Amino acid sequence: MQTFDGMLLVDKPAGWSSFKVVAVVRRILSEQAGHKIKVGHAGTLDPFATGLLIILVGKACKEADRFLKLDKTYEATAILGQQSTTGDPEGEISEVSSWEPSDAEIQTALQQFRGEVTQTPPIYSAIKVGGVRAYQLARKGKEVKIQPRQVTVYQLTKVSYAYPELTLRCAVSSGTYIRSLVEDIGNALGVGAYTTALRRTHIAAWKVTDALQMAAENPSAEEIVARLQPT
Repeated sequence: MQTFDGMLLVDKPAGWSSFKVVAVVRRILSEQAGHKIKVGHAGTLDPFATGLLIILVGKACKEADRFLKLDKTYEATAILGQQSTTGDPEGEISEVSSWEPSDAEIQTALQQFRGEVTQTPPIYSAIKVGGVRAYQLARKGKEVKIQPRQVTVYQLTKVSYAYPELTLRCAVSSGTYIRSLVEDIGNALGVGAYTTALRRTHIAAWKVTDALQMAAENPSAEEIVARLQPT
């Protein structure tokens, strides 16, 4: 009986949930094998985000814990002067300020968030509160209280800035929420901010440039099998 085991690097497109990527890979490999193949992930991305996902196949699913605490690198685009109820384009957007921070003020604000920082994850997140996902409670209009946590921001640099759009490169520890980081930067500037685009480029040493493109046209089983690598 044919089976598959290993790790697959996938470049997730915007609009897809991480679970959709898992489902597509599971369906394709299961059809190829003629029986159900176990497929999981080693850390999700928000639906609006793009970039690197580690998909685990077969026996490799048992090794998910090895990957969950790895450092990650992102490129994030922030819109200054506005805020979102979800911290991203999917929420309700409201105006906060029309003041345009200078480049020097941007650099000063970024300096505050390098190194060990305290961060409160967004209520629209998969963190469990009382055994329930926070976003599920938030969508029902219930009060959600998430405890602040310590995270590490190894790198936080400006890629480009043309008000109101600020693009950042962020290398962070596991558990860091870029949406929260962007909101905190906006608050430090006094103008508000939300993340309008987010792309994960690295998980530890793995790069999105080495990943399988997961677009509307589903990859073939041959493409997926050829890219499976040992964990």
